[in-house]
Amino acid sequence: MNQFSNSIVVEQTFNSKANKVWDAITKPDEMRQWFFNNIPSFEPKVGFETNFNVQSESRSFHHLWKLLEVMPNKKIKYQWCYKNIKGEGFVTFELFKINEQTLLRVTNEGLDSFPQDIPEFSRENCEAGWKYFIKERLKTYLEKQNSI
Repeated sequence: MNQFSNSIVVEQTFNSKANKVWDAITKPDEMRQWFFNNIPSFEPKVGFETNFNVQSESRSFHHLWKLLEVMPNKKIKYQWCYKNIKGEGFVTFELFKINEQTLLRVTNEGLDSFPQDIPEFSRENCEAGWKYFIKERLKTYLEKQNSI
């Protein structure tokens, strides 16, 4: 059984090969187009760390990411924390080849460890955020790449 009871899992199949999806989730120039536009740098290497600020409607979230696991074109896992906010999350991106398509599974764990009085950390908000990023933003980005 999963050690985190409040995991969020979002899946999406793309009409793209795994290496194209991998590039979209690991190359900073591509990540900035569909994920966070202010990611300063990113390298798919275990131990790599980056940080950047994201402004919500009412507060600021200073993201701290550390890469824990990297299997090129297959899996990448981050430790995902915030400066001055207690809690520790883990986000795993897994790619599965299905003929010429790729299934991406994103698992967000550890949500329960963040302050529950901050609305942005509610299960509903986090799940909606991941669906927006994966099922809308990344999907649109990859469809545009396929048409070039």
